[in-house]
Formats: sequence, C-alpha cells, structure tokens
Amino acid sequence: MSQVQGREIRPDEVRAPLTTDERAELTRLREENSALRTQPHPPRRRIRWRSVIATVLLVLGCVLAPVALVAVWTRSEVSDTDQFVETVGPLAADPAVQEALTNRITTTVFEHVDVQALANEAIDALAAQGLPPRLVQRLQALTPTIESATTSFVREKVGELVASPRFTAAWDQAVRVAHQQAVTVLSGDSRAIAVQGDTVYLDLAPFIDAAKQRLSAEGLTVVAMVPEVHPTIALAPADQLVRAQTAYATLGSLASVLPWITLLLLAVGVYLARVRMRAVVAAGLGVALALVVLAAGLLVARGLLVGAVPPAGAPAAASGFDIVVESLRTAGRSLLVLALVVALGAFLAGSSATAVGVRRWATGLLNRIRVGPSSTGAVGTWAHAHVRGLRIGAVALAALVFVFLDQPTGVTILIIAAVLLGVLGVIEFLGRPGPVASATGTGG
Repeated sequence: MSQVQGREIRPDEVRAPLTTDERAELTRLREENSALRTQPHPPRRRIRWRSVIATVLLVLGCVLAPVALVAVWTRSEVSDTDQFVETVGPLAADPAVQEALTNRITTTVFEHVDVQALANEAIDALAAQGLPPRLVQRLQALTPTIESATTSFVREKVGELVASPRFTAAWDQAVRVAHQQAVTVLSGDSRAIAVQGDTVYLDLAPFIDAAKQRLSAEGLTVVAMVPEVHPTIALAPADQLVRAQTAYATLGSLASVLPWITLLLLAVGVYLARVRMRAVVAAGLGVALALVVLAAGLLVARGLLVGAVPPAGAPAAASGFDIVVESLRTAGRSLLVLALVVALGAFLAGSSATAVGVRRWATGLLNRIRVGPSSTGAVGTWAHAHVRGLRIGAVALAALVFVFLDQPTGVTILIIAAVLLGVLGVIEFLGRPGPVASATGTGG
C-alpha cells in the first residue's frame, strides 16, 4: 500500500486520471455553475392593471345587462298604452283567470240575493192567500233545489259573459283606461288598486255591473236588488307592491341610460383586454349567463307570488304572471341568442387551435368547390381586391337589419346569423386571386 500525507491508500481507491473530454466537460459544468450563481434574480412579475380594469369592466357590463333589459321592459310597459293592452289583454282569455272571475262575481251576486229566503217569502205569501198546508210543505222542501238551480244558472251565465267577446272588449277598454293610472299605482296614489292590511286588492265593481246587465237581459231581474258594491280580489302581498314601487322608481330613472352604460362598459373592457377576441367571447358568455340567472329569478318570483295568494286564486295568479312577463322572457331569450352568436363568432375568429382548424377546414372546402383558375373571371378579381370591405359591409348590414327590427326573436337572430355566414362564404368563394401569369416565357 502507498501512503498519501500519512494515510494509507488501498488499491481499490486508486482512480484512473481524467481524459481530455472529461476534463473539458468538467470545466464547462464549472463555468455554467459559476454563471448561474452570478446571474441576478429575475424581476418580479408586475400586475397588469390594464387587464385587471378590463376584467372589472366586463364583469360589470355582464351584471348590468339583465338589469338594463328589465328597466327597458318596465318603461315600455308603462309608457306605451298599446303595448300594455297587448300584454295584459290576453288575461281575459285565460281559462284560470276566467274561472276566478266567474267564481268571484257569482259569490258577490248571492251575497246580496238570498234565493232561498225569497222563495220562502213567496211560499208564505201563497199560504196567507189560502194555499193548502200540504202543498206549502212540499214547496218549502223545494227551496234548496231552487237555490242550487239558481246558483248554477247564474254561474253559467256569468261564465258565458266572462268568456264572451263583449267581456273581452270591456276588459281591453278597462285595461286601456287603467293604464293611465299605472304610474299612480306604482307611486302609491291609485284609486283602482287599494292596500288593505298586508294585501293588495283590485276593485271588481265594473265587472259586477256588467254581470247585472247580462243577467237582467236573460230574465233574472232579481239582480236589480244588488246595490252598487265594490268587491275586491286579492292580487299580491303589500310588501311586494312596495318592492315593485321601489324597483319602478329606480329602474324608470335608469332606463334611458343604463343600456348605453352597459354597452360602454363592455366595449371599453374589450378594448383594454390583451386578447380582444377572447374578451368578446367572455363578454358574450357572461351576458348569456346573466340572462339565465334572470330567467331563474323570474321562476322564483312566480313561485313566491303563487305561494302568497290563497289556494283558490293560485292558478289565476300563475297564469297572470306568465302572461304579463311573456314579453320580458321573449326579449331575454332574444338577447341570450344574440350573446351566444357573438361569442361563437368571436371564438371562430380567434387564434385558438380549434378556431384555426375550423377556418382551415372551411378554406379547404372552398378550394375544393372552386373549379378552374379563372372560373369567376373579373368578378373574382374585383372581389379579391375588395374582400375586406365586403366583409365589413356584410357584417354592418346584418347589424342594421337587427337594429331596425321591431321585436327580434331568437329565431330571427339565428336566421340573420345564418344568412350572414352564407354571404361571408360567398365572399370568400369569389374573393380569390386572379389567374397568375407564368413566370417563364416560351422560346421563340
């Protein structure tokens, strides 16, 4: 064994010297290690305030979208008499509402006309005139049947009146007149709708008068004994009216500016975003989600309304709510479809792998459809030179058609989007380069 500085070295500890390549590799690793130690730490990633502001604006715009829709709907229903009559008019044709009105009017009539008492008085008068007692007893036994038959007769005639076109016309006229008081109702100054205790009531006096006239014309003149009365029917809890008044006062003042504020927030949010197409997709999906939440809120409100009225009036309350908010639901569905169409269009125009693949597939399909290098001639050459302007014009025209439609529905929006997609396809089909001249000349 050999010794190194007084320590014995065993044979198995003796190593072979490093080769030239190993020494070069060792030197390189030492240099890399030294460079890594002397390299400064990477700077901390700064917060991109522009992206944060864009996200906040997009979220606010999505949240305000359904609020703006409700505000515009509320203002249109209150300010436009024809629109209000068109919305509320179908209530008179709803079977549940007709049943509730028939029952309430019939009950009011017999609160003031006791048929059995009148029959007994008539029988007593006949007995005083010498009618045999045995016949008097038999007639008195028939008074409950007379009362039941009279009740059925009155209910049938009232039902026919409520279901008749005459009643519908009277209903529309009453609604048209009542519309002028809608603002005072929501402000708490209406005489047609009264609050008693914790419930809101509607006065049925005009319908009682119409029923009296119909029954009198049918020969039941005894209804003339019914005095001028003002029966009421429960509409909703008073606290709901208070909340409606507060909501009307708030939304009515914002209806003119809130839609524009919402659009401005979304537009600025998209402009500030780093990837604008992705921001448009997020805005469209966010607005769609907010509208779904609005639809869920309407269902909850419907359940609360139905649960707050007596069981007998629950079907009429449910039908009335559905009819009144039908236009709001239609507008919400249309805006939902529009938001999804915009989100889909922005996604397909983006830079994601899926969008690029779809565009490549569409381009390949158009290339396979095209026949010959000059099949479109001068039209194709011109379209290729103005393809950008043609695209912008097609999108602008579709937007103008949508804006000038009176009441666009979801189906209408889908048709506009499909037609726009077809027009863009035709533009892409025509807008291709013209025939390219050969780069090499022929020998002479």
